[in-house]
Amino acid sequence: MSSGVGADTLRCGSSLINTGDRTFEVERKCGEPAQRDLVGYTLGAHQRREMMREEWVYGPDNGVFSILTFEGNRLVRIETSRAN
Repeated sequence: MSSGVGADTLRCGSSLINTGDRTFEVERKCGEPAQRDLVGYTLGAHQRREMMREEWVYGPDNGVFSILTFEGNRLVRIETSRAN
């Protein structure tokens, strides 16, 4: 895969998802991801607690993967990457 491009929103069918959305909202709008990976844990920015960090992969759709990163059940990053 080539290097990814970040965004704040992603279209899933006729719905939009945004950073800050919860996992259940994303799954309701986009369906089950092709792959889910637990990539580790991170400390919350304003809280002193450990949060799970997870990546969900959708696609490829027209040769493009969408990689969504969640921290503590919230979408924090949307990245797209063209498959080689």
